[in-house]
Amino acid sequence: MLNLLSRAILKTIRWRIEGELPALDKYVVIGAPHTSNWDGVVFLAALPYLKIRLRFLSKPENLRGLRGPIFRYFGGIAVDRANASNVVADIAAQFAANDHFVLALGPEGTRKRRSHWRSGFYHIARAADVPVLMVAIHFKERRIILGPTITLTGDVRADMDRIREFYRDNSSGADESLVTPIRLREEDELDAAD
Repeated sequence: MLNLLSRAILKTIRWRIEGELPALDKYVVIGAPHTSNWDGVVFLAALPYLKIRLRFLSKPENLRGLRGPIFRYFGGIAVDRANASNVVADIAAQFAANDHFVLALGPEGTRKRRSHWRSGFYHIARAADVPVLMVAIHFKERRIILGPTITLTGDVRADMDRIREFYRDNSSGADESLVTPIRLREEDELDAAD
């Protein structure tokens, strides 16, 4: 039933999904760009169609009170940003403890333009030894593109070059001025060390 509703919503708002999910039990999904609240609406509308159970990181207050059961039902995992030192190890442990675990992250971290992507997705995928599925939103063409799944090598520059190439060719934001450059702070550190 939800699958049919999802299809109807996507058709009504004239969005389409291209590509397929990988036949894997564990991976990290990154989605970009995120420049509008509509990005989230379209993504949520697509989930029943894709028939996937995602987990996502959320502020602890979203998992308490009246919102708590809803956020937990849809896969929310509480993360205290003020004390985020163990997040990578904690999430890697959850990957190890579960037969099926798919974590969705928005590496921009906000709808506002930032100087860099957040690198949590990179560190979590490496620590959990799972691949990364790249998902692009092409707002101008109303497409969600399920891209390739890549295994991160630890060569940050080379890995990010592959990610940049995919998003350069397959994405556009609702407001291009808010698109965060696809670059990690770690790349700046490597450049400074050279």
